[in-house]
Amino acid sequence: MGFPPSNVLAGVVTMAALFSLAGPSRAADEEAAKALARQSNCFKCHSVSKAKDGPAWKDVAAKLKGKPDAQQKLITHLTTGPKVKLEDGTEQEHPKVKSQDPAQIKNLVDWILSL
Repeated sequence: MGFPPSNVLAGVVTMAALFSLAGPSRAADEEAAKALARQSNCFKCHSVSKAKDGPAWKDVAAKLKGKPDAQQKLITHLTTGPKVKLEDGTEQEHPKVKSQDPAQIKNLVDWILSL
């Protein structure tokens, strides 16, 4: 038999809401996340545990921990090239991650937030 169309839509909306409330999950593929970070030259300014020109990713994860919009905030940061302030006080555009694949970007973000 199946569900009437309105119930199917309601179910999909409910599931999407539940997944969005679940928060960041552990990166499914840490090696793929690191590979995208290398490809995007992220390690030039960031490291996992030590601040460089940019903050350590563990510090980023700690700052965003418990915030319901953490995942989306980091995805937006990595895909839009916002202005960032460097240690010396200068500003520059943050480079965009070198992927258009939402799953790859989400994997990188989930990995960073899991640190």
